[in-house]
Amino acid sequence: MELRPLIEHWKSDPGGTYQTWFLWKNRLRTFGAIRRGLGQVVQEIKEDVFGNLYRGSSLETVVKCVAEQKQIFKGADHAFLWKPKLRIPDIYESRPNQLAFGAFLDTCCCCGSEQQLLTAIHRLDAQGIKGLGPAAANLLYFLHPTQIPPFNTAIARGYNTLMGANVKLGSWKEYLAMREGTIRLNREHQSLLSNDYGAISGLLFDLGTGRYQAPPGAGEEQRQGWQADLARVHELSAAEKKARQEEDASEHTHTVVQGWLRDLGHQLGFDVWIANNDKGRTFGNGHLGDGCLSEVPVAVRQIRDGEAVKLIDLLWFECGTGKPVAAFEVEHSTSIYSGIVRMLDLALGVQDDHPGIRLFLVAPDKRESEVTSQLQRPAFRGIHGVEFMFISYGELEKNREAMAKFGNGLKAIDAIARRLNGNPSSQRPVGQL
Repeated sequence: MELRPLIEHWKSDPGGTYQTWFLWKNRLRTFGAIRRGLGQVVQEIKEDVFGNLYRGSSLETVVKCVAEQKQIFKGADHAFLWKPKLRIPDIYESRPNQLAFGAFLDTCCCCGSEQQLLTAIHRLDAQGIKGLGPAAANLLYFLHPTQIPPFNTAIARGYNTLMGANVKLGSWKEYLAMREGTIRLNREHQSLLSNDYGAISGLLFDLGTGRYQAPPGAGEEQRQGWQADLARVHELSAAEKKARQEEDASEHTHTVVQGWLRDLGHQLGFDVWIANNDKGRTFGNGHLGDGCLSEVPVAVRQIRDGEAVKLIDLLWFECGTGKPVAAFEVEHSTSIYSGIVRMLDLALGVQDDHPGIRLFLVAPDKRESEVTSQLQRPAFRGIHGVEFMFISYGELEKNREAMAKFGNGLKAIDAIARRLNGNPSSQRPVGQL
């Protein structure tokens, strides 16, 4: 299929989208405003002040900025208008859906790689939010114009006409398959088009509105290419779903173990600090940070470059004094190395005023050898006077209720901890600096 004559005619046509929109001087000015506006949407959703109305919201401001580019985005706001009879798109009345949409936008605002963007799209699609389809790709285009093509009815119709495809408007998977074909088309005619996928999308738009006729030649080869793209997207979606389920299971287990240690710390008479990035995680009927310190005590705040210390999963402090007595890193499936470094920063940062802090690595039994091997790395061999202990999930789960009922101070946790050199913890005091 020969596209060069069509592309050349399109680029020179005073009424085509190349001249009226893609080269329009005000087009590029909107990118920064839309990015800032989406950042505001994300922040309002995080703070739960976004509200339950589209009219007057920060999202309406952003979408209007898109829709004002009528050359190609006329009617872009329709997908986000609240339709009360259908109760779509369901990001105004459902807080979980709103949070999922906010997380999607947040990821796409902050990330840069194609894989991160595609993962964010697959995750949003998996939420099954009623009425929130690939029209949201128009927002992503203004964040990543060299990664994400825009999408609307005319663009999809143009693509179908040119490629013999059958893109369904409400399906993210169909959009992603169309994206694959669009990128391939763009690559084949790179010298005539642009790295900005707005150009190729403008051509498809004009084809879809009937301004131009598609050249002959869209046949079985193009249809097979579309079907192959769609099948590949379905495979990637299934793989992403499996990976997400494994990740969610891992996060759930990590949070549960943190919750056990939080409750045990309180029952043993300690003040408890939960890592800054974990306080809001759901646990039981509340959140992980419920009942815990809202501010880390001064002994930790004064550690030089100690921001990473605040990310230690749990810290126990002597009640009312702010003296740190124990630190816990829960290593379910993440890197053990970074947790060790954070606890070393803590131990070495407070050793002059608070020697003897206990450092516990908490992990599944099968990871004990992995923890031991990490501590044998050359980077840690020169550290003297700091001792790490290992607590297995199994021991903690089996004994935590008895420890809470009959235990006293750190003796309870010491009873189930093992030195990583294999000696029983009762041979001598642990964690002494």
